Amino acid sequence: MTTLERDPATTDVRRPGDGPDSGPDSDPGPDSDPGPDSGLGPDSGLGPDRDPGADRGHGLAYWAVVDCWNITRRTLTHYQRQPAAIVWQLGFPILSLLLYGYVFGSAMKVPGGGDYREFLMPGMFAMTMAMGFMNTAVAVVTDASKGVVDRFRSMPMAPSAFASGRGAADLVVAAAELTILAVTALLIGWRADGGPLGALGAFGLLLLLRFSLIWVGVWLGMLVPTPEAAGGLYAVAFPLTMISSTFVSPSLMPDWLGFVAAWNPISSTATATRELFGNPVAGGGTWVEEHALLMAVVWPLVITLVFLPLAVRRFQRLSR
Repeated sequence: MTTLERDPATTDVRRPGDGPDSGPDSDPGPDSDPGPDSGLGPDSGLGPDRDPGADRGHGLAYWAVVDCWNITRRTLTHYQRQPAAIVWQLGFPILSLLLYGYVFGSAMKVPGGGDYREFLMPGMFAMTMAMGFMNTAVAVVTDASKGVVDRFRSMPMAPSAFASGRGAADLVVAAAELTILAVTALLIGWRADGGPLGALGAFGLLLLLRFSLIWVGVWLGMLVPTPEAAGGLYAVAFPLTMISSTFVSPSLMPDWLGFVAAWNPISSTATATRELFGNPVAGGGTWVEEHALLMAVVWPLVITLVFLPLAVRRFQRLSR
């Protein structure tokens, strides 16, 4: 039986072998076990094993890149061990594609003519990239609720590493999602008639939109208190993706709603990718629709410039 000893200098009861800072109110310290699901094992590269003196041999930019890679590797490892997560994220867009393409597609008309499925696919690509920021928000708030984010903040890592690492990992996952969705589209008869360069440019714009919205997801994930609350944000995100040119042209909507849909960043990306893919484009003649390619670059840059600093600042200001 283990005998409890009382430290004469304090009133804390300690077990033999406890350090001088042990106690019910003490911090767990850098050697505490963060849990099996945190991804912070001894091989994660994020622990306190980094030699503080090593920072003198490398600049801040070097450590920012190294820490970003470590966070990226941790996130991708979770997907590797739980591939069902990607399948779940792809379930909704594939189901929507089949629903709108085959159930409602025969009744849908494209202004100016053209096959509706050819019109639909670029919009589905854009919607999938846009909705992905909710998966980012849920993942971030899940880490925060488990104490993983606090663990990161206690480590000698670059302040930007959490946001940048999460963004890099989500961009890799988004590329995989986009590839699978494009293969599905090819199987049901969709074709990119704009040539290889046009297709590469269109996929680049789609990933640019996803990249910009990652920071919205990271910021929201550190604002909401629980994963359940983050899941409730879908009720807001879904209408935002629907009020766009994803499924129909804004010219077919009421004037006030068509104006909102035309200026939706998702609409600019959807219209620009339709042009690059060589698919039917149903523009309404407004300035933003006529300059969709320009706005498909401007909107993501503006979103990134706003929300990336907010995400990093929010991470730095989280309570310990």
